[in-house]
Amino acid sequence: MPDLAAALGYGEDMIRKIERGARIPRPEALDRADQILKAQGHLRAFMEDMRKARYPKKVRQLAEMEGRSVEMLLYSNHNIHGLLQTEEYARALLRTWRPAYSADELERMVAGRMARKSVFERSPAPEFSFVQEEVTLRRPVGDTMVLRRQLEHMLEVAQLPFVELQVMPTARANHPGTGGRIQVLKFADGTGMGRTDGDFSGRPVSHPRQLRVLDLRYGIIRAQALTPEESLVFIEQALGEL
Repeated sequence: MPDLAAALGYGEDMIRKIERGARIPRPEALDRADQILKAQGHLRAFMEDMRKARYPKKVRQLAEMEGRSVEMLLYSNHNIHGLLQTEEYARALLRTWRPAYSADELERMVAGRMARKSVFERSPAPEFSFVQEEVTLRRPVGDTMVLRRQLEHMLEVAQLPFVELQVMPTARANHPGTGGRIQVLKFADGTGMGRTDGDFSGRPVSHPRQLRVLDLRYGIIRAQALTPEESLVFIEQALGEL
């Protein structure tokens, strides 16, 4: 066991925890263990399962739905949306949650959030519509440099041909986003899933009548926000003020 632990970069206690299922190994560690133990691919076969299992269940479920989406409507009013976040912004944001995550839990949450961004690499990619409240561009989560790099990243993502990014100025007081975040995912078979902080107890909904409510609210928010071109200028100005 000491030799295996050393080769994998784990302590012996960690190896024992993996053996009894108390900890999940890194997928690359399985690949290395397969070579060391001459398992002929039997351990390597579990790599994808381990890669998924490392992420919290709710993250895996959300990633699965995002992976099936052909269109995403995403309104955020407190923080930058998870799919737009840089790794350092996500880590700083998750550190503010209470009760606080342990170091391992924090890294699992960050890794899960970053893994979701693979949806941008799909071919064909979904159509994305993001609307961000102005306050999310100004709250210095982490510190000013973290926010600066976050805004720069958003400007890069906004250049993708399948992404539409808009900003809702704080001065737009009367819009239906005051109830909280809105998320609508639409699938190729015509069905969808939606969620909002304000209704349905915050639970995911899929009934057409409920989705129409969220579609209506998002449509009004989208119409009242700055245009994509105006929004890029706005983000650039916010970046210049940091």
